[in-house]
Amino acid sequence: MKLQVGDKAPDFEVYDDQENKISLKNLRGKKIILYFYPKDDTPGCTREACSFRDNLDSFKKQNVVILGVSKDTVTSHQKFKDKYDLTFPLLSDETGEICKKYDVLSEKNMFGKKYVGINRVTFLIDAEGKIEKIWQNVKVEGHAEELLGAIPNGLQDAGLQGI
Repeated sequence: MKLQVGDKAPDFEVYDDQENKISLKNLRGKKIILYFYPKDDTPGCTREACSFRDNLDSFKKQNVVILGVSKDTVTSHQKFKDKYDLTFPLLSDETGEICKKYDVLSEKNMFGKKYVGINRVTFLIDAEGKIEKIWQNVKVEGHAEELLGAIPNGLQDAGLQGI
């Protein structure tokens, strides 16, 4: 069943690029941008990750945590982060468990070869763990900026008015 705005975001526990266990329930109280991307160190995925990196301070000011998810290994994530100085967690979903829970996998076709791959989808999860917004078939250019504009009452939610 496809997730919809207002649904409780499915919980997960998985390792990030620093081999830390990350679970959604342990991030309650913060807004989360959970973005799914196909592959480390490919042109579109690199531009998307670098855009999040370049806007990270603005997201932090709105009490937002950025989490990138792909089926790449922890080692691949580490190399990707080091190469592009990425400063937010990348989650390794090698089994595809998170991708299945968030229904972001589909059959793809490249050079006549069929495979199951990750669709570029982003979820905004509120501080209580509910899905606030979903972006399907994300276009990389301008996506981070679009997300910044879509986060409602970030400063007020974080109790930071007047700072």
